[in-house]
Amino acid sequence: MKKLLLSSTAAVLASSWSGAAVAQQTVYGTLVIEDADSADNRIPIIVSASRSDQTYFLRNYTGSPSFIDPEDIEQRQTRDIADILRDVPGVAVAATAGQTQIRLRGSEGNHVLVMVDGIEVSDPFGGEFDLGTLQAEIGSSLEVLRGPQSALYGSDAIGGVVAYRSASGNERSGLSARLEAGSFGTINGSARVGIGDYASNLALSATVVSTDGTPNAIGGARDIGRDSYTLSGKGEVAATDTLSFRAAGRFITTKGDFNDQDFNPASPTLGFVIDSPETTYENEATYALVGARLETLDGQWTHDLSAQIADITRDTFGPFGRTSGSKGQRLKGSYVSSFDLSPEHNLTFAADLEREEYRNRDPFGFAFTGTRSARNIGLVGEYRGSFGELDLNAAIRHDFSNRFDDATTFKVGAGYDLTDSTRIRAAAGSGIKNPGFFELFGFFDGTFIGNPDLNPEKSTEWEVGVDQTIGDVRISATYFDATLKNEIFTSFPAPTFIATPDNRDTNSKRRGVEVSARANLGQFTLNAAYSYLDAEENGTREVRRPKHIASAALDWRMPDDSISAGFTVRHNGAATDSAFTDPSFIPVTVTLDDYTLVNLYGEVALTDKIRAFARAENLLDEEYEQVFSFVSQGRSVIAGISVSF
Repeated sequence: MKKLLLSSTAAVLASSWSGAAVAQQTVYGTLVIEDADSADNRIPIIVSASRSDQTYFLRNYTGSPSFIDPEDIEQRQTRDIADILRDVPGVAVAATAGQTQIRLRGSEGNHVLVMVDGIEVSDPFGGEFDLGTLQAEIGSSLEVLRGPQSALYGSDAIGGVVAYRSASGNERSGLSARLEAGSFGTINGSARVGIGDYASNLALSATVVSTDGTPNAIGGARDIGRDSYTLSGKGEVAATDTLSFRAAGRFITTKGDFNDQDFNPASPTLGFVIDSPETTYENEATYALVGARLETLDGQWTHDLSAQIADITRDTFGPFGRTSGSKGQRLKGSYVSSFDLSPEHNLTFAADLEREEYRNRDPFGFAFTGTRSARNIGLVGEYRGSFGELDLNAAIRHDFSNRFDDATTFKVGAGYDLTDSTRIRAAAGSGIKNPGFFELFGFFDGTFIGNPDLNPEKSTEWEVGVDQTIGDVRISATYFDATLKNEIFTSFPAPTFIATPDNRDTNSKRRGVEVSARANLGQFTLNAAYSYLDAEENGTREVRRPKHIASAALDWRMPDDSISAGFTVRHNGAATDSAFTDPSFIPVTVTLDDYTLVNLYGEVALTDKIRAFARAENLLDEEYEQVFSFVSQGRSVIAGISVSF
């Protein structure tokens, strides 16, 4: 199919909120074109790569995106979104009880902007989102943009963007549900209902996961369990042919166990995780978004106005009651005006007004417990254009902050089709990350002292890549090079050696190679990814950033969809970490061994509406640590049933 037709379709095709019907069928963020020049006629489209309401075809984007569609999520029986992110090149996952971090291209966990149905979900107090609380809902999809996206989204996107999207009512209509149970007292269930059409639709979903867990201390006996519940909904209504309204909401509550680390200088287990009876945590988060979209000039000029809120409370408890807590809230309003100069050229202006509040809920009175706040105004200009075989995009953003100096960030990219099967691309950009409340004002006096004089972290990055199609095989390779200035780290200055954050005087260098491949081999589909990362600060290797990460997923499905099966292999290379095993409490660098996880899964149709499935996770019962001294879960077996009406 000619690129001109694809560009024209992209100009007409709106995002998931559009009420306009199109000739092609939009399915879960995938454009299905029956006569496309490919054996795989599902062409992924991504929404988060632009502030306009238009979509990008994945193969026309000039940066490094990844799209995980509902078929992949459901085939691999993904329950925790963090697990399938291990299959994305450039992504490193580190999970412990109460906090699951992801790092893109060696960035920090709080350098990644996470959006759920368009809502920014990071905790303003801690500065990042716990991916362990994001459960895969039926019909959901995932987009990952690697590299700085601050020119589009501001401070939190210095390392990249992860955008999770639940299915709308028209995309997954009817009632769907699944229930499963297995090892370690695990029960997982999800149900959703979807109604409506492209103009007006509604989707409601509920998900629960409960597990007794396993010990996570070396030689420990205390099981670390958790219970997590998610209620979500989103919908749209078309008031007229040109005006539509939308809303989305989500409530997540999680209760779980965790173990403390031993900080007794005289103990032989100093710095190690130890069984800590009756230590638990409770996290509760409420997210909501409302918006309106107006088309003018026969749809050539669109206006979008939205408001969103994120409210997050986190508490920890010990044998004698609550031991710590925090409260964070974000209010954000956005206006986006997008004008189509032609089907191939688009100009977009966006304005963001954001206010964040945070409060330390220290129950002992050792720290300031009043409310702190920060305000920011961001102005964005963006251009997207296609000149036949050449695609161009550029964005610039200026942020006005009441706490930090004003900042300007940029992003440019170009992609060129050398042939029908070979595409080269290049991109460059800058990013900024403002210090968070925890870093500015500390947590407990005498334990972690804040530094109100911290400067924002700043990053510049460039990349080059090539995309090659050989029959039914698509291969992408990218080289990137990034420099981070003013990196925030924890220091232990004499004579007290009390932890406090500071900015580094030297630069952090991060460079690497990312390779991904997808092959459609009859009834089999193979997805593979490999990442090499060299991340150093002043010649010292950065922690929790493996040099080598690789994954492969082989899926098989009968033509009539009656039976499917597959397996994934995920390898995490050796990494360094910081251990507080010295009585001075100055961190010691240790090595985390490499590990390989194998998952096996299968599904069979019992009737046209009922399916049975089973899977084995960590099939080889690998013993491994994602974070120093935190032992991860061993082999588990799960089985369940799903229904769809």
